[in-house]
Amino acid sequence: MAHPIAVSKMIPSRTEEGLAGISTQQMYREILARLGEDPNREGLLSTPSRVEKSLDFLTKGYEEDPNKLLRGALFNVDYDEMVIVKDIEMFSLCEHHMLPFFGRVHVAYIPNGKVIGLSKIPRLVEVFARRLQVQERLTRQIADAIQEAINPQGVGVVIEARHLCMMMRGIEKQNSSTVTSAMVGCFRQKETRTEFLSLVRPSGA
Repeated sequence: MAHPIAVSKMIPSRTEEGLAGISTQQMYREILARLGEDPNREGLLSTPSRVEKSLDFLTKGYEEDPNKLLRGALFNVDYDEMVIVKDIEMFSLCEHHMLPFFGRVHVAYIPNGKVIGLSKIPRLVEVFARRLQVQERLTRQIADAIQEAINPQGVGVVIEARHLCMMMRGIEKQNSSTVTSAMVGCFRQKETRTEFLSLVRPSGA
């Protein structure tokens, strides 16, 4: 069987000079071999190419500018009540084990003369989630980006996620979930925070 031909990007020398000129796909072939597999068997011939493309997609957030994204969709509006976009699906990679964590993001802010186009908030989540992450940092980055873009009266972000590094390995607790929050400005006040949390809480909870 002919081997598939694929173009793999070359990895610049960042950690060891010995890696200069070695393609990403060659590295994945080496990993397969070190796992005890045969990189030349039929089922694995295209695996290095597929993994390279997969990781390019899963980490594409490094190539995107969250500030530029938000600046392109700011509107002057006379509105000073809470704006909430909840149940935003989120998929990311844990930076400690490069295993997925996934869940839902709830974002709220109280405008101070400007609002963000609603579709840009899920896009903002996507920009930060498509990087190697920890949930705590991801939560804070979303809140800080909105605060910087429109200087609202306050921002609140809550993320509820399940981590495969806890479910598949280590402690192996399949039903555990992690909740993180970031509260900025008026969302640090008990009344505003309570209103936000009550509105994003699942019905019956």
